[in-house]
Amino acid sequence: MPHSLASYALIFVVAVIVALATTPLARVIATKLGAIDYPSARRINTEPIPRMGGIAIILGLGVTLGGFYLGSKLGLWPPIIMESPHFTINYPLMGLSYVTIFAVGAIDDVVQLKPWPKLFGQIIAAAIAVTSGLVVGSIVNPFAPGELISLGWFAYPVTVIYLVAYVNIINLIDGLDGLASGITFIASVTMFVIAWMAGRFDAAAISIALAGSALGFLKYNFNPASIFLGDSGSLLLGFVLGTVSLLTVTRFAGLTTMIVPLVIAGIPIMDTFSAIVRRKRAHVGVGHADKGHIHHRLMREGFNQKQAVLLIYGWTGLLCLGSIIMTQVELWPRVFIFAVLIAASATFAKRLHLFEPVLLHHYDTETGADVLVTPEDPEFEQEREAAEERQEERRERILNVVDPIHHHGDSGSDDK
Repeated sequence: MPHSLASYALIFVVAVIVALATTPLARVIATKLGAIDYPSARRINTEPIPRMGGIAIILGLGVTLGGFYLGSKLGLWPPIIMESPHFTINYPLMGLSYVTIFAVGAIDDVVQLKPWPKLFGQIIAAAIAVTSGLVVGSIVNPFAPGELISLGWFAYPVTVIYLVAYVNIINLIDGLDGLASGITFIASVTMFVIAWMAGRFDAAAISIALAGSALGFLKYNFNPASIFLGDSGSLLLGFVLGTVSLLTVTRFAGLTTMIVPLVIAGIPIMDTFSAIVRRKRAHVGVGHADKGHIHHRLMREGFNQKQAVLLIYGWTGLLCLGSIIMTQVELWPRVFIFAVLIAASATFAKRLHLFEPVLLHHYDTETGADVLVTPEDPEFEQEREAAEERQEERRERILNVVDPIHHHGDSGSDDK
């Protein structure tokens, strides 16, 4: 049977071997091109590390999927990558979108692109994927079973935005040795299970190849890492995860099938969302890097790199297990599981103070400049207390406005 588990195990093993074999090559290329992460106040590494791990990931995916796909087309062996009967995807064009996002990241690894050109490159890659046929055409109406809501032309920008968002949530969490690659391995194995059970065999093949590539690379990327993903790797991982999640819902997307990929990527999504809120509260740009991410908070709590990464792996694994169960139960148990996962994650986020700013503005009386201070600076606590006082004053002003209105309403009721 072409789509037996043994066939997918073969894809997985080949991807692992290719990634294992090509990661040392990626390290050499990165060093020659000067794509190296040097130690800095913002980075965790204490020595220079090459950062073009995406070379191994793209080769793991390309050699494995391209080889099996081409071999089946030439009649060398039965097709393992089964095309979906529900819609038409131009797989070579989708492959081009993978190469494009890898190229954007690789260029950034070497020359450090500014945010807007990098975003433009991500949009181009997403647009190529959409052109290949990867579009959510209709959504099942949750309030009217069996009824479809057609997105029309709006489906194209929605799909592009979704893919670009998926790219960046994985990119943002790539802050510790093995973190993004390990999360991707867990998420892609989960997506494989869901896709295989749903009969989406193209999504199953891509996700298990991604899992193998990520695992092979993880041998060199886990602490102490000898190579980093770089943007060539982190952008590619997020992009492929995004396309696989869409392949399981393309054309007709139910509420559960839309939510499950978000639950699987729950950790990166929460980390990204909390970073946006945290930076807005601190009145700094959303793109301004800080040390308030999940892994930074865990290390501040006393965990070392390996412990922090393993804890996040475990958290991701629980979310992924919950997402698989959600696809196998009825509506109300599904809602209950989703609510439990959200509540547990929110509690963890609150415990880690993820939404509290780690950058605050401070007026330097000596230079007259407005500078940003971190918890390591003595002025940070002073600015934090001042911010809390301002917040308390605003709360009191609001109460002073609301209380007279409330008392006036009560007296009006008494008159009646």
